[in-house]
Amino acid sequence: MSITALAINCTLKQSPSSSSCELLLRQSLGELEKLGVKGEMVRAADHNIKPGVTSDEGDGDDWPAIRARVLAADILILGTPIWLGHQSSICQRVLERLNAFLGEMDDQGRMISYGRVAGVAVVGNEDGAHHVCAELFQGLNDCGFTIPANSCTYWVGEAMHGTDYKELETTPEKVVQTTAAMARNCLHLAQLLKGSQYPGDPES
Repeated sequence: MSITALAINCTLKQSPSSSSCELLLRQSLGELEKLGVKGEMVRAADHNIKPGVTSDEGDGDDWPAIRARVLAADILILGTPIWLGHQSSICQRVLERLNAFLGEMDDQGRMISYGRVAGVAVVGNEDGAHHVCAELFQGLNDCGFTIPANSCTYWVGEAMHGTDYKELETTPEKVVQTTAAMARNCLHLAQLLKGSQYPGDPES
């Protein structure tokens, strides 16, 4: 059974700037690759994702192409830095655009995002990872994604210090373990859903 993954990096930095969030997402995709999952990444800041809650906000909107990649994947990993205790503004915009799935149904009355699983990767220099994960999990679930057990990985540095995740000499073992667990659980649930999709609306 072929399973694919898409990681969306919601750093505020455009390429080619280095990104701690990108590092953690690449590590996540690396763990999935070990399990036979083919993955790719998109950096949201490199694209013109217009504000709005529809799947296409008109001329110049890059979201439709990203949306197509989301729907083509079985696993979505949403990555964000922490700013002021919250996910980045770009990450919030991605969620707002995913919101369009609430009104887009297949021929059996299911949101077109059904059958896909989602994980979360968070980096920051102060506390807030659990809060951000909770907000993203709820938003992704509202938009039709299924959340596996322990499907978040994160790293936060000490408060009031300036060391970034990308500057660490080695990845903390706990982060390695958590990232690997997220990959295993996302793959497991994606395989189950690909083999047995959610039931449709009998009235559809």
